[in-house]
Amino acid sequence: MAEDEMVEIVPNMNMDPLNFITGDFGRFVPQIPTQVPLWLAVALKRRGKCTFRPPPWLSVDNLTQVLEAERETPSKFQALPFSYVEIARLLFDHARDDIPDMYMVRSLVEDIRDVRLHKLETSLGSFEGTSAVKMPNVSAMEVNLVRPFVRRALEAFYNHDKPEPDADRDTRSSSSSRQTREANNNEPRRPLRQR
Repeated sequence: MAEDEMVEIVPNMNMDPLNFITGDFGRFVPQIPTQVPLWLAVALKRRGKCTFRPPPWLSVDNLTQVLEAERETPSKFQALPFSYVEIARLLFDHARDDIPDMYMVRSLVEDIRDVRLHKLETSLGSFEGTSAVKMPNVSAMEVNLVRPFVRRALEAFYNHDKPEPDADRDTRSSSSSRQTREANNNEPRRPLRQR
C-alpha cells in the first residue's frame, strides 16, 4: 500500500510512457518533474534514471511543526499520510542523497512515531462502548500495533455485555443433545458376524 503512494521524480532520461495494469506513467523527459508510484520511483532510482523530490510533509520545518502539535494535543493525532513510516523508510533507504537534512528528518520521523505510540497506549485505556473505536489520523503501522489488543478488548466487552439467558440456553441444548446421544446408545445392537 505504501509503495502505491504517488511521489514526484525528476527523470534524467528520455522515455515513452510506461503502461502498467495500475495505469500509465510518463512520458519521461530529462529535468521535467513527473508523478509516479513510489515502487516505480524506487526502481528507476536503483537504475540511476531519476532523482526524488521529497514530499512536502517530509521537510524539517513541517515535521517539526507536526512533532510540536503532537506533543501539545494529547488526545488528537496530526494528519500525516496513512503509511508515513513506510514511505519515509523507503525514501531513507533508496533516496538518502535526495532528502535535504536526511538525518534530522529521520530523527524527527522517529520522534513523531514515538510520541504517537505513547498517545495510543494512553488512549486505549479510555474505551467507551463496545461497538467501535474511532481514532482519526492513525497510521497503518499504528493500527497494526494496536489491532490485536483492541480486538481482544472489544471481544471482552461484547462477552461481558452478553445477556445470561444465552448461557442457560447453551447448557440446556448441550444437556438435550447428551440425552439424545444416550437414547441412541440404548438401541438394541446387532450381533457381530463370526469370521
